[in-house]
Amino acid sequence: MTAWIEPGAEFAELLRSFRTEAWRWESQGTYRQPAEEEPWRRWRAGEPDSLDWLRPWLDDVRAATRSGRRFARVRVFHQPPTEYQRWQLDVTPVNISAGEDMRVLTASQAAELALPEHDFWLLDDTRVARMHFHDQQFVGAELIDDPDEVDLYREWKRTAWDHAVPFADYMHDATQRSR
Repeated sequence: MTAWIEPGAEFAELLRSFRTEAWRWESQGTYRQPAEEEPWRRWRAGEPDSLDWLRPWLDDVRAATRSGRRFARVRVFHQPPTEYQRWQLDVTPVNISAGEDMRVLTASQAAELALPEHDFWLLDDTRVARMHFHDQQFVGAELIDDPDEVDLYREWKRTAWDHAVPFADYMHDATQRSR
């Protein structure tokens, strides 16, 4: 069965209601979320950011990880990273501090591994929220629970996770490359 999940409260509840793990495949080079417009503008202008806009997400991650649940994701980075991805390099450490296990895979590696070009969340290895975007803005997700379809997403997760590097290793390697 496939159902449509709206952005906002309905989607947020989906990410609060998982039992053991919420795993994200993040494949786009740029996202245009309304809540990120002003923080991204400030980053681009070199202005300080209190990260208050990210606090609700960080609180949800902390609450989940304190209760024994897990948030993990693999981000696909272009070489060189897009401007949005460079911003994410600065923001990601607070996600990790909150309890997310973040890893990175380059776009060329993702293509070689035949990983999907669309974003998704795999919830408890039993449901998929396949994310849809219009003009780089999230517009909703298909909730997929068909076992055969979910198997494909689990395989993509295993492949991505096995080849991705922890965020700290990616940053270390990037620093070495820039010297």
